[in-house]
Amino acid sequence: MSDNDRQPGQEDEVDRALALQARGGDQSAMRQLVERHQPMVLRLCQRMLGNRHDAEDVVQESFVRALRSLERWDSTRALRPWLLAIAANRCRTALSKRKPLVCDQQVLADELPARRDGAQRLKQLTEEVALALGELRPEYRQAFELFHYEQLAYAEIAEVMSVPVGTVKTWIHRARQETAARLIRRGVVEKVEERVDRSEIQHALPAIPRAAASLTG
Repeated sequence: MSDNDRQPGQEDEVDRALALQARGGDQSAMRQLVERHQPMVLRLCQRMLGNRHDAEDVVQESFVRALRSLERWDSTRALRPWLLAIAANRCRTALSKRKPLVCDQQVLADELPARRDGAQRLKQLTEEVALALGELRPEYRQAFELFHYEQLAYAEIAEVMSVPVGTVKTWIHRARQETAARLIRRGVVEKVEERVDRSEIQHALPAIPRAAASLTG
């Protein structure tokens, strides 16, 4: 996905049609909405909560709230960021009620520059990027993951996180910078060479899934 905001497409129109039907009480449309978006919402909740069991509970709660609140959804806007905003808010509520959990090990491994050092290298890199991601401010991490994993547009992320679009762009940029800086500092990736500047390393981070294939190749 490029840094340009994606335009609403056919998927948004399908969501809109289903949501309007669900708003009218259509149970089949409600089920279809949940089936379409449950994997995406679950991924978000797992990343924010770091625990699948807790994430599944929040996903269920989020869809119940969303379906009950469809009357308040603005049908001129995309449904997906509205659903994610509800889930993110429920995650923040859940996090406020417990101590932070250890960061999930499977984090930014796919964003690392291509290397061919085998499975042991992949394990080491995965552990290092888990630490790197864990050191990011929560809002940097969430914005980065929504952009690179869920492929949301800047405007959609802004809606999910309730901040201006410019702030979202800044957070994603800083997430790239800080992750790259830690990996370089820890020797996980090589120091800057004559023909490779830091910006190129930063742009290599979100190379999904090419880097992962190279790491295991």
